[in-house]
Amino acid sequence: MTEPATDPATRAPDRDISEALCQQVANAYQSRAPLRIKGGDTRGFYGRPVEGITLDMTEHSGIITYDPVELVVTVRAGTRLATLEAALAAKHQMLPFEPPRFGQASTIGGAVATGLSGPRRPWAGAARDFVLGSHVITQEGKLLRFGGEVMKNVAGYDVSRLMAGAQGTLGVLADISFKVLPRPAATDSLRLDGMGIEDALSTLSTLGREPLPITGAAWHQNTLFLRLEGGQSSVKATRERLGGEPLEDAFWTQLRDHQHDFFTLTSGRALWRASLPPHTAPLDIDVDETDIFYDWAGSQRWIKTHDGEALRRACQQAGGHATCFTPAAQGGADSPFTPLDPVVEKYHKRLKAELDTHGIFNPGRLYAGL
Repeated sequence: MTEPATDPATRAPDRDISEALCQQVANAYQSRAPLRIKGGDTRGFYGRPVEGITLDMTEHSGIITYDPVELVVTVRAGTRLATLEAALAAKHQMLPFEPPRFGQASTIGGAVATGLSGPRRPWAGAARDFVLGSHVITQEGKLLRFGGEVMKNVAGYDVSRLMAGAQGTLGVLADISFKVLPRPAATDSLRLDGMGIEDALSTLSTLGREPLPITGAAWHQNTLFLRLEGGQSSVKATRERLGGEPLEDAFWTQLRDHQHDFFTLTSGRALWRASLPPHTAPLDIDVDETDIFYDWAGSQRWIKTHDGEALRRACQQAGGHATCFTPAAQGGADSPFTPLDPVVEKYHKRLKAELDTHGIFNPGRLYAGL
């Protein structure tokens, strides 16, 4: 077994309060009292509001084990994301899915529970792709291990990865094990000005068919932004080939954490996230181009609009879906997430009933009744 990390540079404030958390969950199960699971609360805007007794995860923190040679780290859910990333950076490693922070109090448990990934997502993978296993507090207040070490695919489900994106509605993430990767040897960013969206999407489609070290591709206001990461020679050769103007690497952090000026909202409009198949053409919606920010080479689009229903219809016609990222901005969207297909909804309800019989875990966070 890997020894706990002892280097101060790789340590987070270490406190295991899993026993107290289990007892609080068990009490809620017995009394059928709903729980609102809270970490840093930097993602509290995402999804439907939850009413319930607060289950505070912030004191359950610390890096339990970290093996830089095996590229595996196990961390408590309340650990701040910034702390974990600093520990990995000290060993020249990283979380490949580049999770958004949305604030310094952001925790790794919240990052996994929301399942959100940053600009590197299309080239590296999603949050759930790097979850190896987890300790989960079940509805009865039991702390069980899921993943490859002890328990696996109970009742046919890969529970540890199932928790990624479940918004805490199926159980409480206590500890999570991740696969990490080395940081790239070289990185460079550039911008290609004066490029309309049609030309940008065509360029990205062409570049995507070649083995180029692209790990970030965004477009906004007639400018294509690209990030190159990999070996020194590969990054240098690609940079020379593409040309363009230099771009500060901080651009990708601003995009990841919604610190770019684009994400400033005006009254009456909400921020929507459109998730679309690769190479989808611009949507036929009544929105000015200045109110759209393309990410993930066009597969993820941030759109500011007051007409979410029209956007949802356009996304569904294109084979994608749209999520209201800031429902409070438009008076509280009743369904920030796209309504489920009846067949999918049936399985969601069965899964919820199996893992949360009394509906105590973040009830209604995703959908009413779920």
